[in-house]
Amino acid sequence: MMSVANESTFKGPDVPSRTLIDACVHCGFCLPTCPTYVLWGEEMDSPRGRIYLMKAGLEGRAEMQPSYVRHFDACLGCLACVTACPSGVQYGPLIERTRAQIEQHYSRDARDRAFRAALMSLLPYPGRLRVALAPLALVGGAVRAFGRTLLKARRRGALARAAAAMALAPRVTLTSLVSRSPAHTPAVGRERMKVAVLTGCVQRLAFDHVNAATIRVLAAEGCSVSAPHAQGCCGALPLHAGYIDQARALARRNIEVFEREPVDRIVVNAAGCGSAMKEYGELFADDPRWHGRARAFSARVRDVSELLVELGEPRTARQPIHARIAYHDACHLAHGQGIRVQPRALLQAIPGVELVTPGEFEICCGSAGIYNLVQPRPAAELGARKARNLAALSPDMIATANPGCMLQIAAAAREIGYNWPIFHPIEVIDASIRGVDLKESGIRNQDSGRG
Repeated sequence: MMSVANESTFKGPDVPSRTLIDACVHCGFCLPTCPTYVLWGEEMDSPRGRIYLMKAGLEGRAEMQPSYVRHFDACLGCLACVTACPSGVQYGPLIERTRAQIEQHYSRDARDRAFRAALMSLLPYPGRLRVALAPLALVGGAVRAFGRTLLKARRRGALARAAAAMALAPRVTLTSLVSRSPAHTPAVGRERMKVAVLTGCVQRLAFDHVNAATIRVLAAEGCSVSAPHAQGCCGALPLHAGYIDQARALARRNIEVFEREPVDRIVVNAAGCGSAMKEYGELFADDPRWHGRARAFSARVRDVSELLVELGEPRTARQPIHARIAYHDACHLAHGQGIRVQPRALLQAIPGVELVTPGEFEICCGSAGIYNLVQPRPAAELGARKARNLAALSPDMIATANPGCMLQIAAAAREIGYNWPIFHPIEVIDASIRGVDLKESGIRNQDSGRG
């Protein structure tokens, strides 16, 4: 892995920042919060170990060989190390740029390259994804069951990746695949704010009920809500996987679309998307044409829980929901955006809710964008760990603010014999406003293809 050459292994514009690398003092505070270090206890699979490898690459002391790349492929990019770091090391841009270097300059084996390329050509494009998901509306249950069976037999290799994709396939209906959020929803009563919502790529097809709940709650709280139909993927999935040019192309499209919306805020209900959108300024840091526009865009982005707290005193009364709810911190909400208090405060404000937090709450569930598809074995181990910690709380339901987490936790829970209703926090708030029996609704909806 080590190179005798002095020329940097990293080439081109997207090189990890030496300044950010040198901010790491290798203190080790990150180690207990790093999922892969927790699993394996391997120094080079910890944040400080990976930063050491980044520095070696930057200085030309390491080559892009399989043994080098493997440590970065194993990283979930969960950013728990950012929360733990006393020196304020910004690990997110470092892992994103390192992965960009890998995808640009490392030759993966044919099967790995083809699988990753297939994901990046499908997941960020709702039109293509709609066609791919259509069969699941008819035989999704059988596909997921077969995937789970196959995954138990194979935890490695191409077959394991295919099994993981089947086991984690979202529940969709023909209605969810063709429905669209209304382009405009007026505020109920006096308007407090104009907002636009990101409807997402996977989110709009498999979690349309979350978008619908988001729009209803915002409107009920006095927001005029736009959902521009021309919008697309925010670029989070390719950005976090190292396909940085694709991420920029998708980001540019959405910047242009939302610039045409005369709104005060851009509201996001998926943690990974919100984290990426708030970083557009960094993504276009070296592009003078787009940097200013990207920063202006990011300045308007808010997570939906963040926006509701920003609005102040709720306008609508909350009806009781008598339930013990376990709240799972989505990594890119808690660590990427620093949002932990707001969703908890909103849920605790609902009469009858008992909110609990699982042990090892800072450890990723194993979803992490496409991680559970390209690294199914450690993802399954982390999913099982998360499910056991949740089960110890005996919850009536789970709340979490990211679609990937919802799929990952549901799949892991099934493996240990649980079928908890899993909701986005905004769905719980929506049910409270409307007086819906969420527990019964959740179980019924899971049986009919939701959840």
